[in-house]
Amino acid sequence: MKVSWGGVFPAVTTHFEESENVDLEATGDHIDRLLSGGVHGLVMLGTVGENCSLSPAEKRDVMRMAVERVGGRVPVLAGVAETTTRDACKFAEDAANLGIDGLMVLPAMVYKSDTRETLWHFREVAAASDRPLMLYNNPPSYGVDVKPEHFAELMDVDSIVAIKESSDDPRRITDLFIQCGERFLLFCGVDDLVLESLILGAVGWVSGLVNAFPQENRALWDHAIAGRWDEARRIYRWYTPLLHLDTHPKLVQYIKLVAWRCGMGSEACRAPRLRLEGEERQKILALVDRAIATRPQ
Repeated sequence: MKVSWGGVFPAVTTHFEESENVDLEATGDHIDRLLSGGVHGLVMLGTVGENCSLSPAEKRDVMRMAVERVGGRVPVLAGVAETTTRDACKFAEDAANLGIDGLMVLPAMVYKSDTRETLWHFREVAAASDRPLMLYNNPPSYGVDVKPEHFAELMDVDSIVAIKESSDDPRRITDLFIQCGERFLLFCGVDDLVLESLILGAVGWVSGLVNAFPQENRALWDHAIAGRWDEARRIYRWYTPLLHLDTHPKLVQYIKLVAWRCGMGSEACRAPRLRLEGEERQKILALVDRAIATRPQ
């Protein structure tokens, strides 16, 4: 199965009303702003999209809205983050029926599966849908590590086309090429390792901070792809203090606060995630205000 995925794919924030109800209109408006900033694709219902905080019906409403709002302008992927393989397969089937272009599949949530169970899960989800899959490896957050030699065991599954590598170890990019050649499209999934990942051969970036700075994200990407390393490093050094926020356990609250400060939507999350307060809040606001004041031209 061939796809042309590449470039900057935001892990799109899901917007909420003050009542914690999903605000589909605000989420759609945010999608429009991201598209205007030049992103190459969208990932709905990822970690930053608070997938595990939404009900099944809410997830399907978000997917339906996103597909309609984008209207085929860029690929729209949906995160698959269910607690059982059966539910993940049902979600994958429903997502395809709603017109989603692809799926970003995580290991099953809560239970930390071993390698045999994890690969079984990926194969079953792949069989449940006719959509192309990006597999998401994030051992720091989810406690399940799919190593390059394990991905090599999935090379026979035609619909698995991409890997989002978030192990926090850029050496994995090279190890994946050694194990799998160019069988999979490799995406960086850690914001503050993107330039390193691109140099090593990644073709895409699933980003969190793009929700606040889409133009700068795109500029960094374009400079790097064109080999304009001085320009890329200049933006990267300005951006990196913010990109570090993507690796914190409170990355959702942090990214939403930064985006709000930049006029890119509400900071509201669904509990138990709460608005930041006190010194923690002021520290993040000072960081983003400094970035806005020194924004590269």
